Amino acid sequence: MKTKAYQQLRKKWLFLAVSGLILNGAGLSLMGEALILKSQGQSLANWFWLGTLALVFINAGISLVGAAAVVRVKMEAQS
Repeated sequence: MKTKAYQQLRKKWLFLAVSGLILNGAGLSLMGEALILKSQGQSLANWFWLGTLALVFINAGISLVGAAAVVRVKMEAQS
């Protein structure tokens, strides 16, 4: 049986990893939409802010996956 601290770390790791992957995927999808708008000759305002939001999502997703890796290392140290 795992300790309560280990179980809490596992829940945190699972939340961070899944959230990071979701944000990363959403960011890549938004980036694709921004690229489509740009290639269609839409005005700068139409695709620029969507692309900027996409970059925010991608970077946030990468950060959360990195934080999940740190939590995973802590989990391994406890077991």
